[in-house]
Amino acid sequence: MPEHMSSQPRNNNDSNEQKPMRGLLADAPLRAILVSVETAETDWPLQESLDELEQLASTAGVQCVDRVVQKMDHPHPSTLLGSGKVKELGELLHAHDCDAVIFDLELRPNQHRNLERELDIQVLDRTALILIIFGQRARTREGRLQVELAQVEYDLPRLTRQWSHLSRQSGGGTNQRGEGEKQIEVDRRLLRRQKNLLEEELEQVRGQRQLHRERRKYAGAPVVALVGYTNAGKSTMLNRLAGSETLAEDKLFATLDPTTRRVRLAGGQEILFSDTVGFVQRLPTTLVAAFRATLEEVAEADLLVHVVDASHPHVQHQIEAVELVLEEIGGGGLPMVLALNKADLLPEDHQLELKGVAATLPKVEVSAMQGTGVDSLLRCISETLVAQFTALDVLIPYDHGELVAQFHQYGTIELEEYEEGGTHLRGHMPQNHSGPFMPFQIEAQPKKARLSKRAKQEELEQDADQPAEEPAQEESFVS
Repeated sequence: MPEHMSSQPRNNNDSNEQKPMRGLLADAPLRAILVSVETAETDWPLQESLDELEQLASTAGVQCVDRVVQKMDHPHPSTLLGSGKVKELGELLHAHDCDAVIFDLELRPNQHRNLERELDIQVLDRTALILIIFGQRARTREGRLQVELAQVEYDLPRLTRQWSHLSRQSGGGTNQRGEGEKQIEVDRRLLRRQKNLLEEELEQVRGQRQLHRERRKYAGAPVVALVGYTNAGKSTMLNRLAGSETLAEDKLFATLDPTTRRVRLAGGQEILFSDTVGFVQRLPTTLVAAFRATLEEVAEADLLVHVVDASHPHVQHQIEAVELVLEEIGGGGLPMVLALNKADLLPEDHQLELKGVAATLPKVEVSAMQGTGVDSLLRCISETLVAQFTALDVLIPYDHGELVAQFHQYGTIELEEYEEGGTHLRGHMPQNHSGPFMPFQIEAQPKKARLSKRAKQEELEQDADQPAEEPAQEESFVS
């Protein structure tokens, strides 16, 4: 039973609208054939896309037994494939004893309906497969709510595919919605009601996240969000940077729920690293919309670390896919560092040539698995953050020691001296923490007015070492 079709109705009203309904994404199939269409508009290498689809299927627990590709000028509006290819596909499915076919495209509802009628088997597209994986992987309440909403939105226009609901109800009973009303209409109302409830719950979650972000904005450490194509190594990178043990597997979407870890850099500066859901090419729009509460964390980060699988044969395509999603969620203009992960898998003489925006960004070769390059990456992150910080040169009175501690916690310090009037600090602070320091900024004060104790002591010692000058004799004008 799918996560969004609860076995416990939300109220105890004994009517057809409250009865549980079997959804479209209840279970992943066991054996499937992958199908794609190649046209002049195909914007991704076809075999690479099918390889990724097979990885997605494997993550969902599906065994892929064959592939079918048809070259066409334009996809067929009713079945995507031509009638001859549909017949050939049906024979292959029977021969391989498959229980599903998976298309590497997003099928329209009428195409779904027609293909299932022709093939008499479960038909999935890329979006449905990703939703099945997300349903398997979501663990937190927020994650499950977001997946449920995405599944409901996917199901709504496809209800006619549920063969068990195509018969009409018999009229006359007191609990019936109306004589001759189709079950499909009852299902649609149930889903819409469920969608409204999920949206209300997610809006509450979104509001709570916004409050957390506001508090963090004025009192928290800078946030560095790890983004990247799925399976690029973000979770392994977070584990390496923070010394944590979040789930990291060689699978697409191995982790779904966001994870945040606090890290203190070598200079004492404290930052928060956040690992988010991985991106893929053609990330379903329903998923982007449903995961708005989570993805907003990326859009409001202080810095993005784009973790790239540098060993992937189509690394540039993956970078561009991530950049497209970042633009869609409002994170395209944020400061960014490229972490070229899995560099240990590259040949020694290999030079990675990047294009577009990626070629202009600061970048570090690193291996999260081996730990090489991690110190350089942390240094690059710190330097990139500091470039956005406020420069401060302050004299903190000794009775404001909490500000000195705050400078050590959130800022970077270039100079620290103890003077007569307080602690002299020079460095950089995040803008959201700089306010309390402004009254103590050192303007163009005479140097002697703020000499450090050590400098004053050195000056006194130098004066003591010099011989005393003899009093000058008055010049005589007597002849």
